[in-house]
Amino acid sequence: MLFHSFHSQAERREFGGSDFIEIQYCRLPEGTSLRDIVSIDAIKHWKDDSLYILGDDMDLLYQNYGDIITGGIYNNGDCGPMDLFGINFYSRDQVTEIIERLAEGKPPEYQILCRWLQAAEQYLGFYLLGK
Repeated sequence: MLFHSFHSQAERREFGGSDFIEIQYCRLPEGTSLRDIVSIDAIKHWKDDSLYILGDDMDLLYQNYGDIITGGIYNNGDCGPMDLFGINFYSRDQVTEIIERLAEGKPPEYQILCRWLQAAEQYLGFYLLGK
C-alpha cells in the first residue's frame, strides 16, 4: 500500500515512526501570500487527515506520480517537479488539473489520492512535504 492514513499520531508512530512523506491540506486563510504559504513556519506537520507515504516508498511514489503531481511551488518560490526532500505547494487550480491527470493515467492507488484531493478543493490547495 502506497498511501496511508491514521486515526492518530500514536497510530502513525507505531506503524512507521517518522519516516514519511506527508500530503497535507493547506488550511491558511484566503488571501495569504504565496511567500507565507511556503514558509517553513506556516507548516505544522503530522495532521490526522493527511495522507502518508513511507520513506521506503518514495521512489515508487516518484515513478508513478512524478509526471502527475508536478509544478509545485517550493520554499524558495521556484516551481518544478516533485521535491521529495522539501516543501511543495499545489494551488486549488492545480488540484483540479492533478485530479484530471490521475483519472487519465490511473497509477496504482490513484482512487485514494483522488478522493483525498477532492476534499482539498475547499482549501487553498495542498502540500507535499518531503522527508
